[in-house]
Amino acid sequence: MKKQFQYPIFLSLFFALGILSMQSSFAQNESDERALINVKNGISISKDSLFLLNLRFRMQNRFGLNSASGEDLDIDRVDFRIRRLRLRLDGYVLSPKIQYYIQLGFSKADLDLESGGFAQPIRDAIVYYYFKPNFYMGFGQSKLPGNRERVVSSGNLQFADRSIANGFFTLDRDFGFFSYYTYQTSGLSQFQIKAAINTGEGRNPSVGDKGLSYTGRIEYLPFGKFKNNGDYSEGDLEFEDRPKLSLGVTYNWNENAHRTRGQLGSLLYEGRDLNVFIADAMFKYAVWGAMAEFFKRGSKDPITMNEAGDVKAVVVGIGTNMHLSKMISRKDELAFRYASVRPDEIINQYQNRLEETAVGYTRYLNGHRIKLQGNLGYVWNDGQIEIQNLDNYWFATFQVEFGI
Repeated sequence: MKKQFQYPIFLSLFFALGILSMQSSFAQNESDERALINVKNGISISKDSLFLLNLRFRMQNRFGLNSASGEDLDIDRVDFRIRRLRLRLDGYVLSPKIQYYIQLGFSKADLDLESGGFAQPIRDAIVYYYFKPNFYMGFGQSKLPGNRERVVSSGNLQFADRSIANGFFTLDRDFGFFSYYTYQTSGLSQFQIKAAINTGEGRNPSVGDKGLSYTGRIEYLPFGKFKNNGDYSEGDLEFEDRPKLSLGVTYNWNENAHRTRGQLGSLLYEGRDLNVFIADAMFKYAVWGAMAEFFKRGSKDPITMNEAGDVKAVVVGIGTNMHLSKMISRKDELAFRYASVRPDEIINQYQNRLEETAVGYTRYLNGHRIKLQGNLGYVWNDGQIEIQNLDNYWFATFQVEFGI
């Protein structure tokens, strides 16, 4: 286990020493060829148009509690940990047309150790080529163009965690080819078209079979762009003075998938073809924000079985997620969430219907970069919201986000 942690620690020391050595060499070059260091958005180091390195970090420190049941408020579980610790590097090399994005994770959850897997520090590692400002392609590992809440960075969420619907139906990350195109109409409105061809096996895949994953997404912004890319940041922190709306639709086909949730989940006993349809929307105007998501995953034969008769099933069914929020001051926000997971009848005995509701309060000290978050929520099973149901429970979370 010690060897697993040496790799991310070594990477951290490597980047830190590299930055220090660059800064030292820059100080020695006081001619016109010396590089520039900027700390406006993280730490930026640049040299003319030859390279740019932006360095950022962020961490989420959390304390949370789950009750024993809906009626028994005794503490059943304590969530006391570093939920996320991320190092991000992005910029360009040789030309602003050749850009890169790298993100490493170092917490236990980031490394996938909580699920019993091996350490996986690499979350994103992708190179982009910009043909035009509105058209670029990427090759590497990154988030698929899936549901909005998943593509929103975990640092820009208005709740401490994403919804249960996201957990069951999101596409997450994968390795392969990505393309992005923005079409600006003659008016304010614009279309954003995104596509990807990937392994279908999720993060850091091993060499696999020929079955691939194909994703297409289109977004329509009828009232023009959001301020500060607010269509992928939760809460109306920009206080939009005009209504802004983004409508998105995604379709994913994953051929011969090996996991219960496509790119995520435990391994199936046999590969299965599956598809995911997603529709979502983001709306912001005058301190109000709203987001809605709909998911539907299907598979012709979702049940897999081994020789011993053990069963693992693709999570097929419908998911929903809805947020409503209001900025009650320049730095304070209240938010409400309802989310649900409704499995298809064929897998009812393997996956319960789940629903959750939560109220969140966020104090933004420096936008999403530095904030305090408190959430209180309730989760219930099989449509039985009554607190007497022993499978239901309450949860409370306090989280500090800190980063640059």
